[in-house]
Amino acid sequence: MELPVAPAPRDRVRPATRALCAFVTPFLLVGFVLLYFWSSAEDTGRLFAWRISPDFTAMMLASAYLGGAYYFARALYADRWHRIAGGFLPVTLFASLLGVATIVHWDRFVHGNVAFWIWTGLYVSAPILVLLAWWFNRAESVPVAPDELLLSGAEAGTIAAVGILACLVALVLFVAPGWAATVWPWSLTPLTARVVGAIFALGFAGIEVLADRRWDSARLLVQVALIMLGLMGVAALRSLSDFDPQRPLSWLMGIGMPATTVALVGLYVVHERRAGPGPVERRGPDARPVD
Repeated sequence: MELPVAPAPRDRVRPATRALCAFVTPFLLVGFVLLYFWSSAEDTGRLFAWRISPDFTAMMLASAYLGGAYYFARALYADRWHRIAGGFLPVTLFASLLGVATIVHWDRFVHGNVAFWIWTGLYVSAPILVLLAWWFNRAESVPVAPDELLLSGAEAGTIAAVGILACLVALVLFVAPGWAATVWPWSLTPLTARVVGAIFALGFAGIEVLADRRWDSARLLVQVALIMLGLMGVAALRSLSDFDPQRPLSWLMGIGMPATTVALVGLYVVHERRAGPGPVERRGPDARPVD
C-alpha cells in the first residue's frame, strides 16, 4: 500500500496565521497612539502598563508598535508566505524578551491599570502564538525561483552585520542594564533598558536575509524598518533634552540612525526600480544565469 504524499508547498498564508495577525494589530495600534502622543511619565503611569521616563523611551516603543501594526496588517492580506515570513522570528524574540522583563520587574508595573493586564496577557501568549504560526506556516515555504530579484551578497552581508550589531546591543541592554545605563544616550532604568533591548532585538530580521536574499522577502521588512526609524527620528527631535550630549553614544546614534535610514531608502528605491517584469530585470547582481 502506498503512503499518502504530502501536498506540495504553495507559498500560501494559512488561515490561522491571518487570524493571529488580525488579533494582534489593534493592540499595537492602540499602544502606538497612547505612547507616541501621551508619552510623559505622568500620562504613561495613568494610561499604560507602567510609568515610563523619559518621553523618548515611550515614543521609541510606540515606533516599534506602529511598525509592528503595519507589518501584521500587511501580513493579514498577504498572498505569499515568503513575503511576510521574515518578521515572525524577530517578533517572537521581541515579545519573549518583554515577557521576561515583565516577570523580572513585576513590582515596577501599575497593577491597577487595565493596560498592565493586557500587556501581561499579550507578552505571555504572543511568543508562543507567533512562534507556532511561523512553525506551521513554514511548511508552505517554496525555493527561490531562478528569475527572482535578489539582494547582492554585499547588500545581504551589510544588512546582516547591522542586524548582528543590533542584537549585540540588545544582549548588553538585557544582561547588563545597570552598566548600559552609564553609557546610554538617555536615562534608563533596569526595566526600560531591557525594553529598549527588546526593540533592538528586532534587528534579528536583518540576520535572516542571509537565508533568504529575495527582495520580495525583504521588501516589507525594509518598509517596517523605515516606519520605525522615521518615527524615532521625529521622536528624537521632540525630546532633544532627553539626550546627554556628553556621552559619545548620543552622537554615534544621532549619526547612525539617520545614515541607516538614508541607506535603506536608497536600497528600497534601487530594488523597486529593478523589480520590473522579465528575468533579466528581476535578477540580483550575483544571481545564477537563466537557462
